[in-house]
Formats: sequence, C-alpha cells, structure tokens
Amino acid sequence: MKVMVLKKLDSILKNRKKSSCELIEVLQDVQGAYNYLPEEVLRIVSERLEVPLIEVFRVANFYKAFTLKPRGKHLLMVCTGTACHVRGAPKFLDEVLGLLNVKPGETTKDNELTIETVNCLGACALGPIVVLDGKYYDHMTTGKLRALIQKTRKKPAKSRKRK
Repeated sequence: MKVMVLKKLDSILKNRKKSSCELIEVLQDVQGAYNYLPEEVLRIVSERLEVPLIEVFRVANFYKAFTLKPRGKHLLMVCTGTACHVRGAPKFLDEVLGLLNVKPGETTKDNELTIETVNCLGACALGPIVVLDGKYYDHMTTGKLRALIQKTRKKPAKSRKRK
C-alpha cells in the first residue's frame, strides 16, 4: 500500500479508541479523504479499531452515504421519489444516462461524473430535484440538467474536505 494512503489513514485513526462506537465517524472521514471506502483501508480500520471485518463491511454497505466503488470528480444525485417522479425525473434521468453512456451508480469513462439515484432528497415541493457536489438544483428539466452537466465537466472539481 502506498505511503501517502497510509499517512491519510494514520491521520484519521489518530487518537481514536479501539471501539465500534468510532466506526461510522471513521468511515465518514475515510470516505472524505479517499472519495470512497477502499477495501484495503477498511481492513486496516477493522484491525486498528478491533472491530470484526464483517461488521465494518456491514456498516459500509448499509448506509447509502458510503460507497465501495471510486466515484468521479463530481457527484450528481437525482431524486426519483414520488414527487420528482410524477414531475418528470425519469424522463430527464434516462436522457442524461444515455448521453453519458452510464447507468445509475456508475461513473463516466473520463472519471468526471458519477450519477446516483436517491429515493428522496426532502425537497418535494421544488421537484424534480438534483444535487450536484452538495448543491441543490430545483425544478429540473432535461435541458437544465444537460446544461448543468456540460458546465460542470468544463470546470475543475471543488476541492474535497480532507483531514
């Protein structure tokens, strides 16, 4: 494993108790540092926190906020909940997935954009809603989403919070 990877992880695990109570917070920090939860890092987390590996993977798989696959520089979440669905979310989602040649949960070949669907973003009155890199965009249409993606792919990714 690369020295840089271990330095990041050492920084995350510094001053942590050997306890399962630390697990979710550690996984959040790992995801923030690596943009996903690498298997080799999860194995070290398991050892250092003295939490069974199966428990680490159970938590990592249970919460939608965690991912075991690398994501692109930008993350686009599309709400497919009832309110967004009836307002046209499936139509613009299908068009954009076709345009980018990906399926929900996949990343574009250039590693610029990961598209995920979520059941609800809690802003039903403003639907259809998408969230791009943490910023909400309301009353989405196919044209607006296409323009947003084109604009995003032309600019550099915002630096992610790292510890």
